[in-house]
Amino acid sequence: MRWGVLDSPIGELSVAVDGVGVCGVRFGPVEDAMPVTAPSRAADPEAAGLAAAVAQLRAYFAGELTEFGVPLSVRRGSEFERAVWTEMSKIPYGETRTYGEVATILGDPGAARAVGVACNRNPIPVIVPCHRIVGAGGKLVGFGGGLPRKRKLLELEARVAFPLAWG
Repeated sequence: MRWGVLDSPIGELSVAVDGVGVCGVRFGPVEDAMPVTAPSRAADPEAAGLAAAVAQLRAYFAGELTEFGVPLSVRRGSEFERAVWTEMSKIPYGETRTYGEVATILGDPGAARAVGVACNRNPIPVIVPCHRIVGAGGKLVGFGGGLPRKRKLLELEARVAFPLAWG
């Protein structure tokens, strides 16, 4: 596994890749993370995967990318957590769902809190958009990166999605 770090509008982000794809995103730097400044043409698949992930994150923060296309490598999580992560990946850019809505979609309307726990355990925030899940009535609650970051991510997506939807 290889870690890289990039500056973003929500602070430094550390990104991890393995031989399969992106396997982690953390808020702030992690030990041994190297700055990624340019796309890599190295024969090393981890270096190339890291460069691709960082390039897509930069495009996302610039408002130029609304859907990530990097391969993911998720090797942990319960069956329920993985189902939540899959469902959150289906939430369109610029839109939100409540914890209760996701629980209902997954067949257990009473599992809103469990959805929140699964969001907190999301190993690939931003790319797997747990920030798009909000509390009842659209209230901003719960985000591993802190509510100011969640607000910034949702505001970024709203600024980009509105013109896309309305030409």
